[in-house]
Amino acid sequence: MPASVLLFTDRPGCEPIWRPACEQLGLQVKTLGPEDLARSARSGLGVIIDGASSAYDEDELLASVGFARARGAITAAQVPSDDSMAALDEVLGELCPGLVAHSEEDVARVALLLVRRLDAARARRFEFVTVSPRDGELLAILGDGRSLLLERPVTDGDDGSEVVSIELAEDALSATVELANGARVRIDARSLRNGAKPAAGIAESGAAAEGNGTPIEGARLGARLRELRLAAGLTQAELARRTGIHRPNIARVEAGRHTPSLETLARLATAIGVPTTRVLSED
Repeated sequence: MPASVLLFTDRPGCEPIWRPACEQLGLQVKTLGPEDLARSARSGLGVIIDGASSAYDEDELLASVGFARARGAITAAQVPSDDSMAALDEVLGELCPGLVAHSEEDVARVALLLVRRLDAARARRFEFVTVSPRDGELLAILGDGRSLLLERPVTDGDDGSEVVSIELAEDALSATVELANGARVRIDARSLRNGAKPAAGIAESGAAAEGNGTPIEGARLGARLRELRLAAGLTQAELARRTGIHRPNIARVEAGRHTPSLETLARLATAIGVPTTRVLSED
């Protein structure tokens, strides 16, 4: 079910800016008047409060944003571009980190962040996993912004030998660590939610870990995929949303650092709107 966003405004020019920016990212938008905030804002919903509306002065805007946050809503605010509420910049930045639009140009950025914040599953996915700058650890960044240091051995299959590579699964629910001794161990992001020791697992190797597809030559494929994505007017984030493949993994494919299976390639091609053979072709 698509995430929902409530837009509180009585200003005619506000909805035509926010609605397309949100709907193209898959967000359902319902526009309400400022007076409807008290009965509508609740946990699990996105809320956009139009501080440029005539209904708000500084105190009323601050109270409305604070109320929405207290109700558990993911809250964004638009403030007037004339700096008439500049005194609220710091506190709004704390209440709505990254979700304050000061101009029309900010709307697309804030809408994209709303999509991310409304994704409850992001806490169970990896954003990035690497070797820590400090010996004997891995560094894991989860989709909700938590950053964790994982003391080695991270699983029962980790003998402490040198890390050769770390690869995120396409759904980013796990990461596979390849060790110098040839072992491949898997870390489950969901087991890290409460600071628990990562769940152990021995990962499959080669194409089997990708769904038993046939690998494609990586560097040429990555460049071709990027070319077709840009021609279709898609960002990596939008392609990730359409396919369910984590954006960092798409970036690795486009950079030639990872070769996908034919199954994965077909998903990417379909999302871009071209046949798989088009990706494989130089024409």
